[in-house]
Amino acid sequence: MSAFLDTMVARAKADKRTIVLAEGNDERTLQAAERLLALGVADLIILGDADAIAASPYRLDGAELIDPRTSDLGDELALELFHVRQAKGMTADQASELIRDVLYFGVMLVKTGRADGMVAGACHATGDVLRPCLQILKTAPGTKLVSSFFIMVVPDCEYGDHGTFLFSDCGLEVQPDAERLAHIAVNSARSFQTLVGSQPYVAMLAHSTYGSAHNDDANKVVEATRIAHELAPEAAIDGELQLDAALCADVAASKCPDSPVAGRANVLVFPDLDAGNIGYKLVQRLAKAEAYGPITQGIAAPVNDLSRGCSADDIFGVAAITCVQAQTMAD
Repeated sequence: MSAFLDTMVARAKADKRTIVLAEGNDERTLQAAERLLALGVADLIILGDADAIAASPYRLDGAELIDPRTSDLGDELALELFHVRQAKGMTADQASELIRDVLYFGVMLVKTGRADGMVAGACHATGDVLRPCLQILKTAPGTKLVSSFFIMVVPDCEYGDHGTFLFSDCGLEVQPDAERLAHIAVNSARSFQTLVGSQPYVAMLAHSTYGSAHNDDANKVVEATRIAHELAPEAAIDGELQLDAALCADVAASKCPDSPVAGRANVLVFPDLDAGNIGYKLVQRLAKAEAYGPITQGIAAPVNDLSRGCSADDIFGVAAITCVQAQTMAD
């Protein structure tokens, strides 16, 4: 494990939380669950075919296994779901049907306080994971949108926070306008502080640095930076910055010597989803970085969406991070 993940595991163990693993019928989930339980990282509720999960070769002692199709909790959670969504037109019958779905069942466990967070997405699309979250949990107080990020840990890297970065948004916001991009930046700074514990230096990335290009794409990032300063005047956020200016002190000294961020950025905010998704995958594959995520920010309780290509190690790491997020939200 990286030093970052070691820290997440230690923090999770120090104040254990209950996490729902919604995809108990997926072998990677059970592999991760066995390790989480063995190390005492979290208390677990595993959803799926409870008999099949119990008969698996994995040691899951201490986990609560629930089949949403047959659970005695179903009627109670369906009623709660109906109360949450009836103003939007949901009927009691619709709630009873939806609660059989592992994702809705899991989110309702979080909503009713039976769990502190949920991890899913190994075999569900992002939209399917986030839909019940936004319908039931909604956004956190003071937050205007839900976005996502990856924690990237790059080996033998002189940049960032000893090779640790936050990349956002790499999974949700396809083409954010300036206001949404500003909110992503502010929320990303807070997430970096929460998880990494170091001062965030947020670079608003573009193909231009301080006006070296003038076009709509660059201007969007300039405007986003202005709005971010209004939202969080105390935060170190600057842009528009090219990647080399954001990371390299010598380039920063040449292109933008007065920037409070350039040359030491550890939070990289990409202008759109294409750039963010390509960027994190390039670093993951070519620099052999550890990529933890996508982690969501802005939901009222921590529910994190996995890549469908994730490994058991990825699920383990995201579950540990979810525990730490839950601790912070409870404070």
